[in-house]
Amino acid sequence: MEDIEIIKKIVETGEVSFGSRSVSKKGNKAKLIIISENCPQTARDAAEKTARPVYTYNGTSLALGELCGKPFPVAAMAVISPGQASITALLKEAQK
Repeated sequence: MEDIEIIKKIVETGEVSFGSRSVSKKGNKAKLIIISENCPQTARDAAEKTARPVYTYNGTSLALGELCGKPFPVAAMAVISPGQASITALLKEAQK
């Protein structure tokens, strides 16, 4: 449940870019890439090519979109700036 609070704080106070195309374009500026469990393989591959840590959210793209306050599914998002959120726990999990 800690990841839910961290992701909410990132979206509320940080700079985030939503969508797999956006991750491909802005991934090199990102501190962290977050993808959903059911993220399409092409988007997953694109996220991993950015050479940034990739955290897999334990939920669907619908659940991630809802968590982010969006009325659409979010399969991938790039965290450009975490704002007031501490992303250390997500980074450690992404390293595994």
